Amino acid sequence: MERSIFAAFIGCLLGISTLGGLAFVWGPPASPQPPPPSRMEGEWRLLEPVTYENISVFPVVSSNSQDTSAFLTLEEGLATGEVIVREHGSEGMVRGRDGHVVYSPQYYTGATVNQLVLINRSKRPLLLLAGELVSGGKQDRVIGKDRIVPVNAPPLPLDVFCVEHGRWTGVSQQFSAANTIVHPSVRERAAVDQKQQEVWDAVRSGTTAKAPPSAPAPQMSMQSIQGAIAGNGRTEAYEKIYVSGAVGVPIDEFVEQVQRRFANATSNLKGERVIGVVVAYGGEVAWSDIFASGDLFDHYWNKLLRSYAVEALARPTYRAVASRDNAAEFLRHLNGHITEETDPGVYRWREITEGRLTQIELDALQPRTITLHRLLLHRSS
Repeated sequence: MERSIFAAFIGCLLGISTLGGLAFVWGPPASPQPPPPSRMEGEWRLLEPVTYENISVFPVVSSNSQDTSAFLTLEEGLATGEVIVREHGSEGMVRGRDGHVVYSPQYYTGATVNQLVLINRSKRPLLLLAGELVSGGKQDRVIGKDRIVPVNAPPLPLDVFCVEHGRWTGVSQQFSAANTIVHPSVRERAAVDQKQQEVWDAVRSGTTAKAPPSAPAPQMSMQSIQGAIAGNGRTEAYEKIYVSGAVGVPIDEFVEQVQRRFANATSNLKGERVIGVVVAYGGEVAWSDIFASGDLFDHYWNKLLRSYAVEALARPTYRAVASRDNAAEFLRHLNGHITEETDPGVYRWREITEGRLTQIELDALQPRTITLHRLLLHRSS
C-alpha cells in the first residue's frame, strides 16, 4: 500500500515542469473532473475578453508576479544615456561610468543596414525585445531578437532590420527610443522570419494575414498605408502608420477605447497582477505577449496596445469575438521543434515551432533563472 502511494506521488511530480519561476502543469489532472476554465498553466488566469470593433484582448493575470527590477529596458536606457546605439563606423567615442573608453570608431568600419553597435553603460543588464524601434542614424531600425546585454559588456554588434526603406542619410549617428513596438505582422517577419525584404513587405502591406476576397474591407487600406509612409517619394517612414492624419483612420480613438475598457476590466483584481494578454482579430486568436512581472507588462503595455490596434485596423473588420477555449490554447506550452541560443550566465533564447504556432521565450540566467518574456503567435504564412 505504501509503495503504491509513493509511486503515485512520484507520478504527480513527473507531471510538473518548472520554467524560469513559472510552473507549467503537464499530463492528465489528478481528478477525473476538468479544472475550472479560468485556471491556466503556471498559475495564470485568463479573464473575459475586452472587445472593440474587430479586436478582442484577453488579460492574463497571475498572483505570482516576479521581481524584475534588476533589469533595464531599452527605452529607459536610451532616455538616461546609460545605453548608446550608433551606426557602425560613426565618429567619436564613448566612455563608461569609470571613465574608460568602451567604444572606438576604428573598431567598426562602414555603416550597414542590418547591424548597429549597442553599448550598455548602466549597472543593470539590458532587456531588448524583438520589434522595439530605435529612431535616428541613417535609418530607423527595429530590434531583431529578444536578448539581454550584460553589465560591462563590450560594444555589441546588434542585429536589426530597417523599417524606413530609402533613407540612408542622417545628421546624427546616434539613436533615440521611438517609444514604439512595430505591429504584429512586421514583428513576426523580424522576430521569426528574420528577412529584411519580408519586413519591408509587411510594412507596406499593413498586415500579412490572408483574407478571402469576400472579407469586409479594413479601416486602414494598403493604399492609405503606402501613401502615408511614402513621404517625399524617396523614403518610407514606418512611424507615419501610427499618425491618424496620415492614414485617415482614428488610431488614437481606437487605442483609447480599448485602453479604457481594459482598465475597467482589470481594476478590481485582488492579489493578482496583469502580466500579459492574448489578442484576437475578428475571432481569430493570433498573438500573445506575457511577461515575468506586472511591472514589465505595465512598462510595455501602451506601446504593445498601439501595435495591436494598428494590426486590427489593417485587418478585415470582422466583428466576431474569439472563443475563450481558443484563447486558452495560447497559454499552453508548445511541443515541437526547438531552437536555442545562449550566452552562458546571461540569457537563453528559445524558439518552439508546432505547426503554424511559434513560441519564443527569453530566460534570464542571472541573478536567477526567470522567463522574462514569452511570445506566442499564429503565423500568417
